[in-house]
Amino acid sequence: MAIAGIDYSLTCPAICVFTGEQTDRFTYDKCLFYFLSDVRKHAKTVDTNIHGTFNSGFDEECQRYQSISDWAVDKVIGCEDVAIEGYAYNAKGRVFHIAENTGILKYKLWESGTPYTILPPSKPKKIATGKGNANKVDMYAAFKEETGQSLYSFFDINPVGNKVANPISDIVDAYYICKTFHMMRKKDGL
Repeated sequence: MAIAGIDYSLTCPAICVFTGEQTDRFTYDKCLFYFLSDVRKHAKTVDTNIHGTFNSGFDEECQRYQSISDWAVDKVIGCEDVAIEGYAYNAKGRVFHIAENTGILKYKLWESGTPYTILPPSKPKKIATGKGNANKVDMYAAFKEETGQSLYSFFDINPVGNKVANPISDIVDAYYICKTFHMMRKKDGL
């Protein structure tokens, strides 16, 4: 069985692919991570299971959407099911661009025959921290405690204040989206 969790965005999407049996415990070592970064020094393989790709500039928004969605679909081909984090309805900024970008991904998943499920953003946060409104610092702390992995050391990034840098927060979110989906499927006997 292979399932995936996608933390989708315009600049630094991340994907976690879990491979194992339905009855297997969800663990870091059974996951492969993929992410895009517009920072060249971050776009590298940083652990045996975390692989980054450089996301170069685009002339058009549609070109960006096509490139990101092609990358994502390529990474989840062969997965029997995919979970995507749903929209944060109180989000600010480029919400329409995010929606257009995600719509292209959903269409390409549908076109490829890859089923997908939308998870509310609060659900993976609750699984990770016990709070559906957890912030990125809380999510990273839960990830580090659960997996024993310090993503900051992998990327040679120094934490700054009360923020978690990309691609770290995206990898963490993809992990918990995939873990939540695994738990849901296990509960439903899928």
